[in-house]
Amino acid sequence: MSGTIIDDDQASSGTAEHVADKVLAAALGWVDLMAIHLGSQLGWYAALTAVGPMDSEELATATGTSERYAREWLEQQCLSGILRQVPSRGGRAAFALVPGAAEVLTDASSMSYLEPLARMLAASAHRIPQLVEAYRSGTGVSWEDFGRHARESQADMNRPWFTAMPQKLQEVERIHTRLSAPGARVADIGTGAGWSAIALAREYPSLRVEGFDVDRCSLEDAEANAADAGVGDRVSFHLVDAADLADHGPFDAVFAFECLHDMPHPIEVLAAARAAVTPEGVVVVMDEAAADEFDTGAGDLERLLYGFSLFVCLPDGMSHPNSVGTGTVMRHDTLRAYAREAGWKDAEVVVPEFGLWRFYLLS
Repeated sequence: MSGTIIDDDQASSGTAEHVADKVLAAALGWVDLMAIHLGSQLGWYAALTAVGPMDSEELATATGTSERYAREWLEQQCLSGILRQVPSRGGRAAFALVPGAAEVLTDASSMSYLEPLARMLAASAHRIPQLVEAYRSGTGVSWEDFGRHARESQADMNRPWFTAMPQKLQEVERIHTRLSAPGARVADIGTGAGWSAIALAREYPSLRVEGFDVDRCSLEDAEANAADAGVGDRVSFHLVDAADLADHGPFDAVFAFECLHDMPHPIEVLAAARAAVTPEGVVVVMDEAAADEFDTGAGDLERLLYGFSLFVCLPDGMSHPNSVGTGTVMRHDTLRAYAREAGWKDAEVVVPEFGLWRFYLLS
């Protein structure tokens, strides 16, 4: 007989009742997220933010949608705590957003903006049959297959953080010095919709930024975004694999913002960055702030990272031949091993915490 002592909480956590409660809570969370996705796509949150309290008929009329569906959604959102009921008008109950809801669900400039999370998970749910087959066969589901909602939601979720990112980089003297050099030229690999490149160009007026990505639709978005931001003369984009970066150098800095864990061949990419950067230049990786090792007591951040990995990042990475299959949960030792195989000595943490991410400086 084992001498291990199991307390009451540990014992109860393995009961059928406990597991059933967890499944029910997860189901309610899924319902809330998909209802958020509906409300966003149908313009209901935007209308409630712009106009204020409305009943189902007013909301349907304002958005060109069905009153019967609007009524069901309003009541569900009230029970979920996103809306509150206010004094009725004309015999119909009216509803208003609770304080803070407009920022979280409609303010694309806020670091609290989380509506894109619902969009991302809805996009991945749409691909469940393909994901099931990929899990059976060891293949994958490509970023292109996840579609517009996945592409745009990732860009929208990262945008406010990328806007604030240059201030974090200024805290690291070696990086700030390179970016401040007159006429400095930098590469932003895995640039996506270009918000990271745009943020760097805005913060450093003499900087020239070149974004690289393999997704044509993302680069079309990036070019439009740079033009709208007024930095199109200093920010350009290339449909080029980051593994071929050396052919486009030299650069004073190379950045990989929230993308290395998605890449099927990260060692080749880090080797290309090493070949492309000047001797005095810097190579910086911003990636998820995963714990140093797997821990069964890890918190919600780690659970969220595994969620992204299961349904988006790992399948995307595995969709390419001979992929290393990193997944979202790229731990420090994993990155360090990739860097050393690519010819670097180390990957040093220079900004330990920035939202979901941390910054590494390769040396």
